[in-house]
Amino acid sequence: MDALTPETMRIIWLLLVVILLVIELITVGLTTIWFAAGSAAAFLLSLTGAGIGWQTGIFLAVSIVLLIFTRPWALRYVNRNREKTNYESLIGKTVKVTQRISNTDQTGAAVYDGQEWTARSVEDDGTIEAGKYAVVEKIEGVKLIVREKEEK
Repeated sequence: MDALTPETMRIIWLLLVVILLVIELITVGLTTIWFAAGSAAAFLLSLTGAGIGWQTGIFLAVSIVLLIFTRPWALRYVNRNREKTNYESLIGKTVKVTQRISNTDQTGAAVYDGQEWTARSVEDDGTIEAGKYAVVEKIEGVKLIVREKEEK
């Protein structure tokens, strides 16, 4: 007895649609919606009595076409108004160095908006003296990676 009967394939495609949609709802990252659509197309094709090869082909074709042609558009417009998290908003901001920053000595602290952060210099051998101002280049874990702000 062949395990992949037309009824079994319908159930498989339908389960795949549901599973992929649940994953999409949980992640909300536009990761599986394209494959859910491909599974739905394969399910609909299975209702016509088409073979497994045709079903698999339509699943792949629809999934890939949607992924290639709609994902860039969706990423551009769907999460367009995403707000930066607190730490992401620090990049490019000016902070005041409260403890001498020295990567060699593993020391350094800076304050932004009343909150103190561990700070390190962008340059491996760079130092920034306490009282100076620095610009946040990036964040690694809980450390601000900064460069000394040029005085104008």
